[in-house]
Amino acid sequence: MLTLHRARALLVSERTALVNHIQGLLSEYGIIIVQRVAKVRAALPQILEDGDNALPAMAREAFADLQARLRRCDEGLAAYDARVVQVARTREPAQRRMRVEGVGPLTATAITATVGDARPFRNGRQFAAWLGLVARQRSSGGKARHGRITKRGDVYLRTLLIHGARALMRHLDGRQDRKSQWVLALKARRGFNKAAVALAAKHARMLWALLTRGTTDQVAGA
Repeated sequence: MLTLHRARALLVSERTALVNHIQGLLSEYGIIIVQRVAKVRAALPQILEDGDNALPAMAREAFADLQARLRRCDEGLAAYDARVVQVARTREPAQRRMRVEGVGPLTATAITATVGDARPFRNGRQFAAWLGLVARQRSSGGKARHGRITKRGDVYLRTLLIHGARALMRHLDGRQDRKSQWVLALKARRGFNKAAVALAAKHARMLWALLTRGTTDQVAGA
């Protein structure tokens, strides 16, 4: 399972590099696209079909080849994602992990493959710390000050949890449950990104509770 995840991650990095390369080459012809996969994917067909832009014939051929490479990357990632979803649906440990909001098939299967037993971690905070999702602590004048997260531990799992938290945060407006209200208040005070990291850390603690106690109730609220 980890091999599947690592192969998928490699393809993601290859697609990102390809999109950056396409965007950079197009800018040399005065064609500027926002550096996002969806924007580049949508703009390329129009650029190639536009006979009035500044692209010479040879460059147009090169961009057509790059477009085909991007399409193959998309198809490869779709195949990996379908396989991950299939595994998640058929394995009970992954299904249990997906009971936590913001944890989808990718995160669930990655944690299942990486963390077979969460009991060696004494509590959820220690598990979150292992993922690098706790703030650095500095003492000054007898007062504890919290800095940025440590970013230690498994980078891949931490990234998946933060991406999941960000996706969830885009759908919290109007929700009245305790966790949603806590996240929205934190977002208003400290901004979207810091709130997303805090939510990812909470999800890590919930996962630990789920894995060791079979319930997330003790950490579900603020």
